[in-house]
Amino acid sequence: MERATLRDVARLAGVSVATASKALNGQPQVRASTRERVMQAASQLDFSPNTHAQALITQRTGTVGLLTSDLEGRFSIPILMGAEDAFGTDQTSVFLCDARGDSIRERHHLRALLSRRVDGLIVVGARPDSRPSLGRDLPVPVIYAYAPSEDPADLSLVSDNEGGGRLAVDHLIRCGRRRIAHITGDATYGAAQDRARGAVDRLAEEGLEVAGGEVWFGMWSEAWGRGATRMLLERCPDVDAIFAGSDEIARGVVDVLHEERLDVPGQVAVIGYDNWTILGANARPPLTTIDLNLEQLGRVAAQRLFAAIGGTLGSGVEKFPGKLVTRESTAPLR
Repeated sequence: MERATLRDVARLAGVSVATASKALNGQPQVRASTRERVMQAASQLDFSPNTHAQALITQRTGTVGLLTSDLEGRFSIPILMGAEDAFGTDQTSVFLCDARGDSIRERHHLRALLSRRVDGLIVVGARPDSRPSLGRDLPVPVIYAYAPSEDPADLSLVSDNEGGGRLAVDHLIRCGRRRIAHITGDATYGAAQDRARGAVDRLAEEGLEVAGGEVWFGMWSEAWGRGATRMLLERCPDVDAIFAGSDEIARGVVDVLHEERLDVPGQVAVIGYDNWTILGANARPPLTTIDLNLEQLGRVAAQRLFAAIGGTLGSGVEKFPGKLVTRESTAPLR
């Protein structure tokens, strides 16, 4: 069976070859009804455009690069999934490269992607702290996701960790809790500081102080959650809620509360952060948590890149709010 041509698509759709070409290339001069008719004809004929010819016409290759530093990370993967979903709807091919946090490897991948004439790049960081910019002299637009660029002239899309901290504590307050502690991870992480700031500010709005007299910074681990909870209970045995800076920490918090025969959530409510389903949904009781909404962040990053390829590239840092996922570890105080 002979391969369908653009002329065949135009004939079936009842339009000129030029109109069919414009419709298939997404050019704005074509009416929506005409574009739909052309797309249906192309689908019916199983028409595959000549990508080389398209590139010559549009000066685009229909490819983008996704450059990550943590392909195994549970934070970068949802972003990549969201971006790939968005690219797939536009039939854009994706080249995925993992720099593994190595700047030399990152530069090697960057050269390789540019040699393939990608139309744009999304750079996904391994942790939510600022990272060096790839520079302003690149021939294609770049969007930074999760980890913002240090250069304010770049466009960076990040999670609103301060807003997430406020959201977590606001939920606990609405559950009637007043002696709320905060156990979190490494103080060198900007995300830990931002979540703590949001939590403390929300408490202050209610005339409350953080239970135990301080934010407990430590490690992003269940072991730290257990150790910090034991210290907290010695200092503040009447605590009635604990906001954990991650779901891993929250699991350790719950372990110690069970050991001390403190009912969760009857006596002490617990909320985590990240919505790492394998931890949160399988905890006992299942953890209420803050979802970072990373797949949505990835989809928007792809949309912003499409706009940049079209000539509209923003700058600065754009923050995306998390969302509350309620499970059984929090409930109104009886």
